[in-house]
Amino acid sequence: MKVAINGHSFRNDIKHLVEEMFDELEKHEIETQVSESFLTFLRQVGINRHIDNVYKNHKDLFDADFVFSLGGDGTLLESVTHVGEREIPILGVNTGRLGFLATVSPSEMKVTMNNLFKGYYKIDERMLLSVDANWDIFEGINFGLNEFTITKRDTSSMIVVHTYIDGEYLNSYWADGLIVSTPTGSTGYSLSCGGPVVLPQSSNFIIAPVSPHNLNVRPLIVSDTSVISFGIEGRSKNFLVSLDSRSKVIDATAQIAVRKEKFKARLIKATEDNFLNTLRTKLSWGLDVRNY
Repeated sequence: MKVAINGHSFRNDIKHLVEEMFDELEKHEIETQVSESFLTFLRQVGINRHIDNVYKNHKDLFDADFVFSLGGDGTLLESVTHVGEREIPILGVNTGRLGFLATVSPSEMKVTMNNLFKGYYKIDERMLLSVDANWDIFEGINFGLNEFTITKRDTSSMIVVHTYIDGEYLNSYWADGLIVSTPTGSTGYSLSCGGPVVLPQSSNFIIAPVSPHNLNVRPLIVSDTSVISFGIEGRSKNFLVSLDSRSKVIDATAQIAVRKEKFKARLIKATEDNFLNTLRTKLSWGLDVRNY
């Protein structure tokens, strides 16, 4: 069995739990591969366990049975780009803060790994979105799990995002920007801009304006079979586009469309874990004395 590991810095109080993870991998004779950036951090904090391979980028990732993502949700989004169309199952271990996607705590890691190796887990398939453009904005990694966003740069004046669905004109959004979110991303940036929470297996995109100038403009849910395209204009000739945590500056000549990606992200879930539990615990839903 092969396991690849991607991660970022973590608190010193969970160092022993990360060491325990490597001990379990060695105990089960698991072949390991670690991202180069994470290996550098491990050596800095004095973790020197045996590692079989190191990968520098997504092209070097070996054909693992599982990918362990150690960090917050941002680390898991990064791990999804490493896996790409190979759809290797990803286990998100939350060494960060909120952990909406990375739901396994470090203290649960040993038990979760043993269940994993015995086959006691389930796969949660999540839709990805894909960005097409007339030039390579995101350097070949043009898919994301959460959202695609068009925003103004810095303190420049508002922009106008002309938006089309399957070639038909929808609206010209006078706003600070526009978000196209997947159901997974509905609990992220889209939610903070007034978008709805959408269950992960829903077949939808959410279009949500960022600080719209017209107060009667509201978020819109559309089918994930739709192709959503844009034209952008504003006093500033440069705009910022983001795909999950990756951002690039573009100009008004960019022609951009968003559609559903052909492959999916496959997230490993503990058998007792589900999205509704996550809503209640992470967003404090039902935190009312009348429920207790």
